[in-house]
Amino acid sequence: FFFSSDSMTRGPKKHLKRLNAPNHWMLDKLTGVWAPKPSPGPHKTRECIPMIILLRNRLKYALTRREVFLIAAQRHIQVDSKVRTDTRFPIGFMDVVSIPKTGENFRFLYDAKGRFFVHRISEEEAKFKLCQVKDVAVGKNGIPYIVTHDGRTIRYPDPLIKAHDTVKFSLETNSIVGHVSFDVGNLAMITGGNNLGRMGVVERREKHPGSHDIIHLKDTAGHQFATRMENVFIVGSGSSSLVTIPKGQGVKLSITEERQRKLRS
Repeated sequence: FFFSSDSMTRGPKKHLKRLNAPNHWMLDKLTGVWAPKPSPGPHKTRECIPMIILLRNRLKYALTRREVFLIAAQRHIQVDSKVRTDTRFPIGFMDVVSIPKTGENFRFLYDAKGRFFVHRISEEEAKFKLCQVKDVAVGKNGIPYIVTHDGRTIRYPDPLIKAHDTVKFSLETNSIVGHVSFDVGNLAMITGGNNLGRMGVVERREKHPGSHDIIHLKDTAGHQFATRMENVFIVGSGSSSLVTIPKGQGVKLSITEERQRKLRS
């Protein structure tokens, strides 16, 4: 009985070549053939950074994979207030990484160029995160629940919370402590598409039944842009954000503007 090689694949892929790794990891081509493949977890493979890249390539706390393994094995790294020892654990948008030994806390956001930005935050701000509501449903025995962008299922939410809204989630009590609805006039960050990482205030929603709704936004520099509704993540009511944001305010500069800014500094 003959099997073709195409049908012999069993299970998920366990390797990732360096050239196929997402661009925003910013790995060089010549250091090796392989890249660390993120473990299955709360974020998609191409929308996260494995812990090893964070500690070795970004924060420079380790020089090799082995050193990252030793740091993680000593239970020094917390993601969303839970100790994680998997060096390939996927860390994604809005996740809070804490290192109690150094007293540092970081939140994962995007910069205006669509790359992950490791944003340093205070101890107080590390106690919560923002989660986008992906689905609202009723489960077994009529128990209502919501599903968030980072794979959480939260039971008995406020009945006013709808899909695409943002909830403020306490990492200490594991409960919802506030929410912001998806409305015109609220501040949002773009989490997908060509405008990834940009921030702006929602100006209007263009409905397309049977297709993707388009959201029109305006940033602090007055630039207007539009994207699909599923790419818009509300981060604050009005023009004020619930979390601290990088100093660029999510404004995408043109090549000339960026050159002038560099010359000024």
